[in-house]
Amino acid sequence: MQTVTLGKTGITVNKNGFGALPIQRISKDDAVRLVRKAYDAGVTYFDTARWYTDSEEKLGEAFDGIREHVFIATKTGADNAEAFWKDLATSLHNLRTDYIDIYQFHNPPVCPKPGDGSGLYEAMLEAKAQGKIRHIGITNHRLSVAKEAIACGLYETLQFPFCYLSGEQELELVRECEKAQMGFIAMKALSGGLITNSAAAYAFLAQYGNVLPIWGVQREKELDEFLSYIANPPVMTQSLSDVIAHDREELSGEFCRGCGYCMPCPAGIEIHTCARMSLLIRRSPSEAQLTKKAQEMMKKVEGCLHCNQCKGKCPYGLDTPALLEKNYEDYKQILAGEVSL
Repeated sequence: MQTVTLGKTGITVNKNGFGALPIQRISKDDAVRLVRKAYDAGVTYFDTARWYTDSEEKLGEAFDGIREHVFIATKTGADNAEAFWKDLATSLHNLRTDYIDIYQFHNPPVCPKPGDGSGLYEAMLEAKAQGKIRHIGITNHRLSVAKEAIACGLYETLQFPFCYLSGEQELELVRECEKAQMGFIAMKALSGGLITNSAAAYAFLAQYGNVLPIWGVQREKELDEFLSYIANPPVMTQSLSDVIAHDREELSGEFCRGCGYCMPCPAGIEIHTCARMSLLIRRSPSEAQLTKKAQEMMKKVEGCLHCNQCKGKCPYGLDTPALLEKNYEDYKQILAGEVSL
């Protein structure tokens, strides 16, 4: 079993974290069953957030009777101290616990620090002093914020997108976290579904001893795939290296990662799906992308207001409206049979 220690926290877990964002899309019974199956197989790190609707509640039920054997990371999107304490109280209630192992600021536009006027970091310190949280972390999609979080020395963990499509800048974050003895938690390890070879994804991340990947799990077959890697972790072979090289070539340039920070859309467009439909439909079974429901979702792109709100919120600086238009035109050509898959 491969393990990873999250820097100065001392938290050592199996190198398979459970990303609990997707379980908000399934029933409570199914979610509890998946979480317990993961735990029984040796997974002990579970990541959720206040923004993930009922994810915390489902984890809380799943952890009934085993709380002391798991590590829970959750997040607050609060922008002031009052909202921070409200979020923390709600998370503790939902998770049925009196403490959270790693409490993280959820993708803040700036790096919270003492004396910045928001009162957020001071609230974190007070919550830690009260024993309600054990470690302070931050998540982000912006390189500038991530770099500042490492440099300031105020955080014990950084959660950031990292996969084999990442570039030198992301690799530098991993190296800097290791130097600072700061835990690195890799989200978007499958690039929001664009990476379809989980063995290649796992083998790539296994090369970095200080990185804990969290895999978003919604279906039992997905969980089984990652659980199989506990006893038989994939290693980097020539064939997997070839897969990575092919994907890097195909996915080079600008593409939507599906993070969802562009949402909500005033025109009701599901931007984080529609803006990468061309890739999804070619890299995964296309039937789900061609249903009547999917067609109705894509048609909403016609109602784009060109307000550029999504473009302004994109942490990767993408021209989101242009991506929407490009993907919609391609989609229409696929439906009309003008483009073959």
